[in-house]
Amino acid sequence: MKAIRIHEDGGPEVLRYEDVPDPEPRDGEALVELRAASLNHLDVWIRKGLPSVPKPRILGADGAGVIAGTDERVVINPGIMTNGKMHVVGEMMDGTYAELIAIPRDYLHPIPGDLTFEEAAAFPLTFETAYRMLVTRARLQEGEWVLIWGIGGGVATASLSLAKALGAQVIVTSSSFAKLEHAKALGADVAVNHDTDDVVAAVKDVTGGGAHVVVESVGEATWKRTLDAARSEGRIVVCGATTGPNPPAALHRVWWKQLSILGSSMGSPDDFQAVWKLIEAGKARPLVDKVFPLAEAGAAHERLEAGEQLGKIVLSIPG
Repeated sequence: MKAIRIHEDGGPEVLRYEDVPDPEPRDGEALVELRAASLNHLDVWIRKGLPSVPKPRILGADGAGVIAGTDERVVINPGIMTNGKMHVVGEMMDGTYAELIAIPRDYLHPIPGDLTFEEAAAFPLTFETAYRMLVTRARLQEGEWVLIWGIGGGVATASLSLAKALGAQVIVTSSSFAKLEHAKALGADVAVNHDTDDVVAAVKDVTGGGAHVVVESVGEATWKRTLDAARSEGRIVVCGATTGPNPPAALHRVWWKQLSILGSSMGSPDDFQAVWKLIEAGKARPLVDKVFPLAEAGAAHERLEAGEQLGKIVLSIPG
């Protein structure tokens, strides 16, 4: 089969499109003919060696296709539990940047609703992550206000879709006026330019005191404003830190405002099922930014690292 593999850590240039032996399913696994795979920042970290994984390694957590020898359209839940530990497809095992993958049958699900292969590949990791942040961890309630920094990436756009599906009101930020306008078309109630506008003032004005929930994945560049924009007894849920993990803690704001700071990572099978049901019911839908052929994974990685996307970047895999 054809696949994208890394043989060393580095930039997009280390992604090799090459012939690879076909995977052989073990007991309890099914062989999936992949039709699409989507990119995640996890793929970039692994490519760079953060963490460094055994090589050669096929990257990619998210994928959709058909079970080999059938016309059964399936999507992969990329968080696989093994011996009580969570393993992510493409990190602890070969991933979805390939024509074929062997996956435990329990982690294959029918593609929900009328999603295309590209849309199906775009939702699992980010929607599962966003659902766990908003619902399982932050206990989002209907009518509450959610602040989402940097509307462009997969987790941010998934958080917007899910928050609206759950009846929340959403404020998004970006430095791109085009992304802000697009986000409003997708259902954002308020859109603020975080480079030119005072986000904290805007949030407090529209919410009457601050956001009930802040989705934080940026880190050092936004942390102070996150603490300021959350209302008293608000919940800040953190799943990453793309600009750095060590901002000034400002602990006095945490105790004076009685804030809850919640860590969140990936999601459980229950989180995945909840997301699947929302998409199947037509209440939420993944957003595809741009589709690249599998052989052009390097160009897709360059787009992701440049932050140009709104939604998920997807690789199309010929059948």
